[in-house]
Amino acid sequence: MNTLVIVLIAAVCLIAAYALYGRWLAKKWGIDPKAKTPAVVHNDGQDYVPTDGWTVFAHQFSSIAGAGPVTGAIQAAAFGWLPVLLWIILGGIFFGAVTDFGALYASVKNDGKSMGLLIEKYIGKAGRKLFLGFCWLFCLIVIAAFADMVADTFNAYVVTDGVQTLSENAQVNGAAGSISLFFILFAVVFGVVQHKVKLTGWKEVVFGLVCTVLAFVCGMNFPVILGKEMWVYIAFVYIFLAAVLPMWFVMQPRDYMSTFMFIGMIAGAVLGLLFAHPTMNLPAFTGFQNESLGTLFPILFVTVACGAVSGFHSLVSSGTSSKTISNEKDMLKVGYGAMVLESLLAVIALCVAGAAAGADGTAAVGTPFQIFSSGVAGFLEMFGIPVYVAQSFMTMCVSALAFTTLDSVARIGRMSFQELFSKDDMEHAEGWRKVLCNKYFATVITLVFGYILTQVGYSNIWPLFGSANQLLSALVLITLCVFLKVTGRTLKTLVPPFVIMLIVTFTALVQRSIALVKAFSAGTAVFMVEGLQLIVAILLLILGVTIVVTSGKELVRNKAEK
Repeated sequence: MNTLVIVLIAAVCLIAAYALYGRWLAKKWGIDPKAKTPAVVHNDGQDYVPTDGWTVFAHQFSSIAGAGPVTGAIQAAAFGWLPVLLWIILGGIFFGAVTDFGALYASVKNDGKSMGLLIEKYIGKAGRKLFLGFCWLFCLIVIAAFADMVADTFNAYVVTDGVQTLSENAQVNGAAGSISLFFILFAVVFGVVQHKVKLTGWKEVVFGLVCTVLAFVCGMNFPVILGKEMWVYIAFVYIFLAAVLPMWFVMQPRDYMSTFMFIGMIAGAVLGLLFAHPTMNLPAFTGFQNESLGTLFPILFVTVACGAVSGFHSLVSSGTSSKTISNEKDMLKVGYGAMVLESLLAVIALCVAGAAAGADGTAAVGTPFQIFSSGVAGFLEMFGIPVYVAQSFMTMCVSALAFTTLDSVARIGRMSFQELFSKDDMEHAEGWRKVLCNKYFATVITLVFGYILTQVGYSNIWPLFGSANQLLSALVLITLCVFLKVTGRTLKTLVPPFVIMLIVTFTALVQRSIALVKAFSAGTAVFMVEGLQLIVAILLLILGVTIVVTSGKELVRNKAEK
């Protein structure tokens, strides 16, 4: 099948869903353009910062469009491209976008409260503690997985038989890493200028583009050749700073500039599919069982992950974006719009992987990042762009997908840890509580545990990431059900996604736990790999079941009172 046809079908479905279903939800729940948002009421120049709607959209999309839509869609294609496509479209429209928009809506309507504080308000303090513990644990998994991906992308060395040598892609990887460093530097410049001068309209766009181009030019001319371990350290230093510095200083400008890259990356892929219109070489369906992944249900759903639905997105919606929305009318494009655009990115990644596959249906060799990056770079070369420039650009783009998630999740992890130990009267709180709630201490402890998990490796963490991510979405959905019920709004659209995601994720976690126990029984398990996975999987199961029971009781009680 022609890949261009697949992309067009997906685009029509997703755009129609935004125009019809998204607006119907906004009208049904109620949006007041005249209401003062939390960003306006609590403007503190740190977390609460009134921001232009499109800038918030850029932050939301850049934060949620991490490695998930690319990695998940390509990995899940082992079951065939058709089931992956169907789940991306249906999941994105009725599961993911609804969850993201719902979390943003609930937070803005509740003074910018995060999901943890929303749970305390509508479910109780016990539910809040459990949920925040779950969120913090989940953030550790994301930090570990994505930091490992970034370091792998920039790594200029390979180890063969214990001997370290420069890899074939050392120059490209080093250039991409250097571009990332210059990108952060110019993002700070952009943020400071924007904060002082308040550029708007075409002036903001032009200045952002100039900073982005300068980062690329400097990076490609001064590549940084380093090993994986050093890039891990650099990544953790950056996300520490991003977690504690004001939003306007580095995160918002970096996300804004990243959007230009993502637009260029998506445009390059779309133009390549448009002019080359390659055939989808991957088989449409390979069966319900895959030797490497497992069974279609539930593995397809947890592997596709962010391309269809993601619990992490709701943490961004309620953790950072809700505190920067300056007008409620922007919530639809930020919450629902960013998610359907991410689903489209997942479809494009699927098509690029399909075009890169052999004519006999054999998948391309390499990691999903490498497959996507080399595929789009090949498209760019068709238009006369030099190979080195195309490869550096795409390597930087795919790493930026992970980097923009990393800085957001580090901040959210820090906030979750603080909220876990905070109380209403922090001024008279115990000394130990003040220490734990200190933003620098909370960030350090979060990153230390995240670093420990990086020793497990991205490929070993991803199955847990997918399961935890989808379970988090189910927990957010049940919280939104309680919120909508209490406030007299319709919740029928949330019940099916909530029930389905619970079944999918608990099944996946139980399957994973059983497989890990069998590995220990067979004597093939290593504690720093399978051991840590098993501990995290069991903790996720316990926390998930407890939160569902607690939330379910509150939902039933509210129904009974009605």
